[in-house]
Amino acid sequence: MPAASSALEILLKPAAWTVGEPSMIVLAGDEPLLAWHMLALLRDRLCPDEADRSWAWREFDGTAVTDPRDVFDEAATVPLFASATRVAVVRGADPFVTTARVPLENLASAPRGSRGLVVLDVKTFPATTRLAKAVAKHGLVVETTVPPRANLAEWVRQWAQVHHGCLLAAATAQRLVERLGSDLGQIDQAVARLAAATAPGAAAKPIPPEAVDHVAGSSQERTAWSMIDAASGGDARTAIGQLAELLDAGENPIALNAQAAAVLKRLSTAARLLALPAQGGRPAGFDEALRQAGVAAWPKALLSAREALLQLGSRRARQLPLWLLEIDRALKGDASRGLRARLALERLFCKMVRQAPRDGRPAGPAPGGPASGGARPRQTNRT
Repeated sequence: MPAASSALEILLKPAAWTVGEPSMIVLAGDEPLLAWHMLALLRDRLCPDEADRSWAWREFDGTAVTDPRDVFDEAATVPLFASATRVAVVRGADPFVTTARVPLENLASAPRGSRGLVVLDVKTFPATTRLAKAVAKHGLVVETTVPPRANLAEWVRQWAQVHHGCLLAAATAQRLVERLGSDLGQIDQAVARLAAATAPGAAAKPIPPEAVDHVAGSSQERTAWSMIDAASGGDARTAIGQLAELLDAGENPIALNAQAAAVLKRLSTAARLLALPAQGGRPAGFDEALRQAGVAAWPKALLSAREALLQLGSRRARQLPLWLLEIDRALKGDASRGLRARLALERLFCKMVRQAPRDGRPAGPAPGGPASGGARPRQTNRT
């Protein structure tokens, strides 16, 4: 049984992809951007003349089809004086597949011949069903989902160049993925805004990661990242003020804690790496430890993380996973909403507040310490 094709790969090199003569095509997955672009690519290949699309390309809503014969009749109608392939597309086809499984199995089990083509856009398509086996043998399955181990940052760089004509620095693509996760729709919109904001004549230069802060996510999402930067940097007053704004705007405290955890766990990992013995795998320098912990390898991100780790100190940084576990339990228990949820997050921020050393001098790295390439952060606190 041949493996399903991946829309992630097809859409990066659409010119090299051929449809062939499948008995049926199934787009299986939960990423709308990939499904939308795959349908557009199929329409261009099967109905290249726009004048033919009004009659040759017909789309149905899978939740509204009352009689499956409407779809099959549409695909079975053969044009007399045209070369376009007649296509019946069923979007959101999961309920349609359930009600019309037997005729779909019969349709997929035989070569298409001169009839039209049925395209199913589904969320799930288990490979163990008779329909899936028939499509795998005579048809075509395209996965429209993001594989768990996909190098999404590299894919975003190629996508930006192929579909938006702009170059992203590797750190820029990584920053987009960190901010927006695997939501390709939001990533695509952010890349489009980056491309539109690129000055004429600068298209050949990679877009720097600093530009992401102005386009990635909503104003609330950008405020959330600013809040996390302030908290990890020890500015609890600013962080608490931004937290109040976000919660008043309806943000979920559990989601905010998850965003904070993604950043703080990297700082904790870096502190643990720096605490290793010299012969036990300790990184050669401070920035190297942060990179190994997953911090984006661009100057602004490394500088922000370095300053946060310095002000936290090794002991507090290594305690971060325990603090995060405690607040996660609280937010999913008795502090799940209202003032208790706000208080739980405020307590976390206060635990990270900047502390002055005993001699009263401003906190900073010890001579020869991490900021100058040493291996361990200076411990300026006893919490």
